[in-house]
Amino acid sequence: MVAIPVPRGVTVGVEEEFLLVDAVDGAPVGGCDDVLAADRARPRPEGGGGREFQRELLPTMVETATDVCTDLARLRTELAAARARLDRAARKAGLRPLASGTAPMAAPARTVTPTPHYRQMARLYGRLTDETETCGCHVHVGVPDRETAVAVLGHLRPWLPVLLALSANSPYHRGADTGHASWRTLVLARWPTHQIPPRFTSAAHYDRTVAALRGTGVLPVRAANAYWLARPSHHLPTVEVRVADVTPSVDEAVLQAGLTRALVTSALDAVARGRPAPDPPDHMLAAALWTAARHGLRGPAVHPVTGARVPAAEAVRALLTRVRPALEASGDAREVTALVEAVLAHGTGADRQRRRADPATPWTAL
Repeated sequence: MVAIPVPRGVTVGVEEEFLLVDAVDGAPVGGCDDVLAADRARPRPEGGGGREFQRELLPTMVETATDVCTDLARLRTELAAARARLDRAARKAGLRPLASGTAPMAAPARTVTPTPHYRQMARLYGRLTDETETCGCHVHVGVPDRETAVAVLGHLRPWLPVLLALSANSPYHRGADTGHASWRTLVLARWPTHQIPPRFTSAAHYDRTVAALRGTGVLPVRAANAYWLARPSHHLPTVEVRVADVTPSVDEAVLQAGLTRALVTSALDAVARGRPAPDPPDHMLAAALWTAARHGLRGPAVHPVTGARVPAAEAVRALLTRVRPALEASGDAREVTALVEAVLAHGTGADRQRRRADPATPWTAL
């Protein structure tokens, strides 16, 4: 096993998006502002749980965020506390938070959250904004600088579909089984740039590309970034990986964070050693992402190294092999491996939704 010199204190943080649903019928409710107000009114010593909750594109959604963490134990505590805080605030507002990538039950069409940014998005994208009631798990991993962040992206690209397959948690949409493990991915694919990023040669190349896209009119004029499934943060020294559905459990959110940090750490090592990033064809990456969204772990996958059709579990084990040195170096190998094995054994959130749900009211079992 090749030893990886892990940079001191590689940081990780997680943002999670949740639906707000009616406690009786499970339909999404536009109660974000009520939930935020209830949370702000809580006694300050209560619970911790990271940063203040945030509005999202639609008022039926809310985002939580952990503080910056240097180990998975602290991250787990932060995630659990944030979810508990959100549950308390939602209940005070007469609602329930739901960790599902899409809304299982039907709801009326929504108008966007009334902020200047979201209104601009609504003018540009029209009906897409009303229909994007989707929730993800976004992992930020600290890197030295923006140039390094862009270099890291190239090494992450082939592995993003595997992260999606492990997190797939949106089989139902508005009362129907979509036949997909991650319908969220298909909904978001209608947006420009909401895909695996192209290969960039430098931070300047990345910034020129985003500027060019703004110039074409497919991104908002004031957009600081594109919507790629992995990208450098526009205001933090981090790589942000946005491919995963929101996960039903804290364990699975920790798993996404642990694997993502290990992938970034492995990429940092490759960049430091001057190893070029793999360059699979864009159409193969698109095929791998679609296959992961369609099947999750219950079907085939596109192998991230060979491009061959393989069982999804084989692609997952290839990911574990890839990041094993980084996991060993950070002390996360045992925990992350156990979490992977648990998902392989018991299924993703999509599998569990289907097993537990009454088809008429799938949200009730979550």
